[in-house]
Amino acid sequence: MGTTTSQADAAVWWSTIRGIERRRRVRGWRRQQISMDLVPQPDSPHSDGSGGATSGASSAVSSLSPGGAVSPSPSRYESQKRRDWNTFGQYLRNHRPPLSLARCSGAHVLEFLRYLDQFGKTKVHAAGCPFFGHPVPPAPCPCPLRQAWGSLDALVGRLRAAYEENGGRPENNPFGARAVRLYLREVREHQSRARGVSYDKKKRRKPPHPPGSGDIPSHEGNSNGHHQYHQMPPPPPGAAA
Repeated sequence: MGTTTSQADAAVWWSTIRGIERRRRVRGWRRQQISMDLVPQPDSPHSDGSGGATSGASSAVSSLSPGGAVSPSPSRYESQKRRDWNTFGQYLRNHRPPLSLARCSGAHVLEFLRYLDQFGKTKVHAAGCPFFGHPVPPAPCPCPLRQAWGSLDALVGRLRAAYEENGGRPENNPFGARAVRLYLREVREHQSRARGVSYDKKKRRKPPHPPGSGDIPSHEGNSNGHHQYHQMPPPPPGAAA
């Protein structure tokens, strides 16, 4: 009995020792993985060893704010503005001849806006169409699809802001050129007549006043009629504006 008990105790002791060694190996492997994550990869800017440790540590916390919380993702407006800016840059690169941003003018912005019409989804009736001025046509017609005025107006606003955010001077901003403003006004008036849609300002209803209070003049609200702009694919290589 004494021999059997000693063998059982020895087996338990060896099992405990092996468990401890196994846990140590696991912890050592985890520490090795963490240290490898902080080492710059061959393609990183600091692969020569200069600033490698700080680069790895900063990349590990690049998505964290100073308070330790995850930084918020860009808003829908900022994401759309970045996509619009990239699309316009691709259009300039595919222009024949290629056009730099410094040489871009209001005329080139108009070319870009007219180019986008081929991707439009808004039916704009021609003057000879029987449904001209009909907001809800009862039947299909061969009139072309165009970019809605609200989409173009919102697009120009985002690109105007992106131009200055990317180093452009406000006085040279081609998206704020007078020709662009006149073009948007013409598109608005034409689509208003062709589609039978009013883009005029609408008066807000007066709020109820308590008895004895004086009349308060009402303010006009702006119904801009904007539509969501969908990103357009970049122009095919070699396509002229």
